[in-house]
Amino acid sequence: MTEIVAHHSDGLLRLIGAFKMLKVLLLLAAGFGIFGFGDHAPQALAWHFDAQSHYVNGVLAKISHTSPKQLHEVGIGCFVYAAMFATEGIGLLMRKVWAEYVTIIITGSFIPLEIYEMVEHKSILKGIVIVLNIAIVIYLVLRLRRDKHWPFR
Repeated sequence: MTEIVAHHSDGLLRLIGAFKMLKVLLLLAAGFGIFGFGDHAPQALAWHFDAQSHYVNGVLAKISHTSPKQLHEVGIGCFVYAAMFATEGIGLLMRKVWAEYVTIIITGSFIPLEIYEMVEHKSILKGIVIVLNIAIVIYLVLRLRRDKHWPFR
């Protein structure tokens, strides 16, 4: 019975790791896109995407009012976050206990900011992300406690 629970638990851990790696890919794409398009990002995005989309128009409007320096900073931020998520994701995929601690700390630290952002700009997607992140933190804490790695061992 404990082998079944452990196997199921490893599957969830790998799913969380894969989710983190998906974030890495998206952030890398955004970072390379920002640096690849440079000052021409709004025009390039309009050409590559359906300009009739409400979401694309919103993104284009925000980007068009962003200075090249700010775009550069956002691009660097994308790479920094990608490195952070890659560390978490690879560690979780390799089932490293340290990665569980790192994920609890990093994911948990973003929850208050996500809640603030949700209050300011309500969205179903933001609500889903908050619930998922809270579930991930709770799951990892319970997993560490079950495996007798909590609080620190």
